[in-house]
Amino acid sequence: MTIPTEPIGSIPRPAYLLAGLGDFAEGRIDAEALAALEARALAETISRFEETGSPVLTDGEQGKQSFATYPLAGSDSLAPDGVVIPFADGHTRQLPKLTAGPFRYQRYADEYLTRAKKATEKPVKQAVIAASAIGLVYPPDGIEGYSQEQFLADLVDEAAADIRRSLDAGADSVQIDFTEGRLSLKLDPSGGLLRSFVELNNRVLDRFTDEERQKIGVHTCPGGDQDSVHSLDVDYADLLPTLFQLKTGRVYVQLASEPDPDRVLAIIADSLRPDQRVFVGVVDPIDPVVETAEQVRDRVLTAARHLPPDRLGTCDDCGFSPFADDTSTSRDIAFAKIAARVEGTRLAAEALGLS
Repeated sequence: MTIPTEPIGSIPRPAYLLAGLGDFAEGRIDAEALAALEARALAETISRFEETGSPVLTDGEQGKQSFATYPLAGSDSLAPDGVVIPFADGHTRQLPKLTAGPFRYQRYADEYLTRAKKATEKPVKQAVIAASAIGLVYPPDGIEGYSQEQFLADLVDEAAADIRRSLDAGADSVQIDFTEGRLSLKLDPSGGLLRSFVELNNRVLDRFTDEERQKIGVHTCPGGDQDSVHSLDVDYADLLPTLFQLKTGRVYVQLASEPDPDRVLAIIADSLRPDQRVFVGVVDPIDPVVETAEQVRDRVLTAARHLPPDRLGTCDDCGFSPFADDTSTSRDIAFAKIAARVEGTRLAAEALGLS
């Protein structure tokens, strides 16, 4: 037995791809030319991922401009003035707003997975956005002729199809990005909004068997964009017991940037269900200092004091660039941190007598 270790998802895009995205937006290149740049970036990303020794890869989200809104790209039923997400440094991100139904995904994540699997023999995991995040595009004042109940029924169908298609395409696992979970407690400290998010996501997860849910995970973090966060000040004690009620076999928890990891690990130990494995974050994508393998090892050993080794894994705290225009972290730093995570996890497994 060893300790599994996995990336969370996004890798900073190379400069030529960022330039290409700008050229495409301004009409200077066509979709075919942009696709060629994305294919080049994907091949380079997979190659560098393999060099880190990572046992599981992702596509680095090189083909996504946003981890949150990829299913909506190309829809003609959206307005730009949706929910605004504020970050601690003052910058914001804004979701689009749905203007008409019926709601349908325009793109599914298996498209990215299939491309990545052609570029490597290693297992590839696939990140998808949570139904609860996409649910925020429905306007508070409703849509005439298309009720929220109808929208949510369509959304559950689409979110379940997104996961199903990735599993059927051979994903090693499917990770549901749920960054809005912690943020919801800033918007509604009572926890009512969080519980509604979990209920909605469980409607999606109910479409899968117990065996399939062992390959489905959920990721929580306080956001990680342009070296800032949106909800790190929310107490994990208010989030984690409810988060672990999600019907997933894997839970990926940001931990390296937490000020009191032992306290958080104690909460995890109390919340972890018998059918779940928790992957704890051991590198911080926002910190420009690259962790050493020994630092990672020590963080894993701290986690192992609270959690059984056979229920433990490691991951990055968050993706390194969930939005394509985030250039706050370089590709070199991202891959150096991933390499440290892989080696540090190996050292921890060795210290625990697991390898």
